[in-house]
Amino acid sequence: MTGNSEGALTRGVNHLGLTVPELAITADFFQRVLGFNKVGEKPDYPAVFVSDGHTMITLWQAKAETPVSFNRQQNIGLHHVALAVADTAALDALHARLLQQDNVTIEFAPEALGEAPFRHMMCLIPGGIRTEFIAPAG
Repeated sequence: MTGNSEGALTRGVNHLGLTVPELAITADFFQRVLGFNKVGEKPDYPAVFVSDGHTMITLWQAKAETPVSFNRQQNIGLHHVALAVADTAALDALHARLLQQDNVTIEFAPEALGEAPFRHMMCLIPGGIRTEFIAPAG
């Protein structure tokens, strides 16, 4: 997708692990709203594994009774997750669907990604995970 990877020792992301305050709610969001499939779970961990057929995401239940939310300007670590969407129509349809969710906060609606040939949107999904959805603009 970007640049020349000649000489790189890795070949993309195998999976992404996210710790969330309410495992069942976040897992439900990925399955019901985004159409991911549940591909496994470890109830004693507790963790749920979901996949869209391209990316696997491990969701872990936070152990703290009052988990601390990530602040993208103050914490070291994951800034956001960016998930690819097929095209602009799918991005707009997803935006409309996310607007109907009580537990999603839209940071900004679909817009051009600067001069790049993409459109994107940003939101907070259940669990407080900052998530970008991105699609080719053409």
